[in-house]
Amino acid sequence: FLSFVLFLLRMDDIQLCKDIMALKQELQKLVAIPEKEKMNMQKQREDELIQKIHNLVQKRDFLVDDAEVERLREKEEDKEMAEFLRTKLRPLEKVTRSSPLTTGTAKEEKAAAEPPPNKPSITKTGVAIIKDCCGGAQCSIM
Repeated sequence: FLSFVLFLLRMDDIQLCKDIMALKQELQKLVAIPEKEKMNMQKQREDELIQKIHNLVQKRDFLVDDAEVERLREKEEDKEMAEFLRTKLRPLEKVTRSSPLTTGTAKEEKAAAEPPPNKPSITKTGVAIIKDCCGGAQCSIM
């Protein structure tokens, strides 16, 4: 979901940049005219362009701030979910390790229980916990 929101914010940002650049180009043409030669209409248009550029820059600043807030919120939610899963999956690890159904050596069991470094792993039981915690369909992990 975050990537979609950031995509939309980025698309808005790109459009605002294009609009700002177009207005700046028009403003540069008007600024190039010496003040003595400018008509009132050209001076008014200059003021309008400056105001429009200012408004677009404010919108862009808001989008950038909003994207940062979204990113930080998602990061915090990820931390909370990781902690939740850590606390819920620890008791399950103890149950599966002490289960009488396991028949491998201690070394094989350890290798099977530990995921490779930097590679997330969610067991079937972990998926069940996720579904229980938030209904599965709404879960950002699912």
